[in-house]
Amino acid sequence: MYPPIEPYDHGHLDVGDGHLIYWEVCGNPDGKPALVVHGGPGSGCTAGQRRGFDPERYKIILFDQRNCGRSLPHAADPATDLSANTTHHLVTDMERLREHLGVDRWLLYGGSWGSTLMLAYAEAHPERVSELVICSVTTTRRTEIDWLYRGVGRFFPEQWERFRDGVPEADRDGDLLAAYARLSADPDPAVRAKAVHDWTAWEDAVISMEVNGKPNAYTDRPPASLLAFVRICAHYFSNGAWLEEGILLREAHKLAGIPGILIHGRLDLGSPLDTAWELTKAWPDARLVVVEDSGHTGSPTMARAVPAALDEFAG
Repeated sequence: MYPPIEPYDHGHLDVGDGHLIYWEVCGNPDGKPALVVHGGPGSGCTAGQRRGFDPERYKIILFDQRNCGRSLPHAADPATDLSANTTHHLVTDMERLREHLGVDRWLLYGGSWGSTLMLAYAEAHPERVSELVICSVTTTRRTEIDWLYRGVGRFFPEQWERFRDGVPEADRDGDLLAAYARLSADPDPAVRAKAVHDWTAWEDAVISMEVNGKPNAYTDRPPASLLAFVRICAHYFSNGAWLEEGILLREAHKLAGIPGILIHGRLDLGSPLDTAWELTKAWPDARLVVVEDSGHTGSPTMARAVPAALDEFAG
């Protein structure tokens, strides 16, 4: 990874619906534009995400998606309405940010939920995307969501039972994620705190077998960030990210001519490798790099693969 770097410009962009999106720019003002698309949804961008890029060759742009990070209003406030926070809103925000910063075309980099958002943006605005570098590929199909929050429980039956039992009994055989969305916005702070604990304990269970990853990657966050993360995740996943099932794979032909590198861990239990494999079949300009020692949260090998991919496109 490249050395730490600080932004030379930052601000909040009014994108409508009462939302102010935090953005920052670092690196070379005359370098190749690249946008970091963070995961979650609801994780917010981090200083470490700047470090995959050569700061001499890239103009590195980061932003916090609606209601998380430094964007306002924040989902940690249970009174914050999330109804104007959908995939389609975020795609529009990205395009408004591009116009605001005067960027013609940019490389997109991100992973996990960020890969879904990057693909949705690139398929909507292919003429604005120069390349894509995607880690831990997901397309947020309902089948993928069901695997992460139900199917993978066969590997962790005790932990999944605790996750299921975190919602009222009447909801346990139904839509668990919608129930968590309600609980994480409950007026009672104790109810919200328990929902956040139960949700993130499950997320950490799923990555617990990743010997090269970061343990407790989900629960090891400040309380306000955790609450925003859980609220926004439950909001998105209980609604299938407002995407027609399989649409991102079916419309991957729109990415023709855009080079891409997909970097995925062989040991990613929460987001199995088959989604990345399917995407390379639908997008011939993409190359799949399988990292044998990595799960969803990475490894030293993956940490080397990301800057290598970005260097390849730096020009």
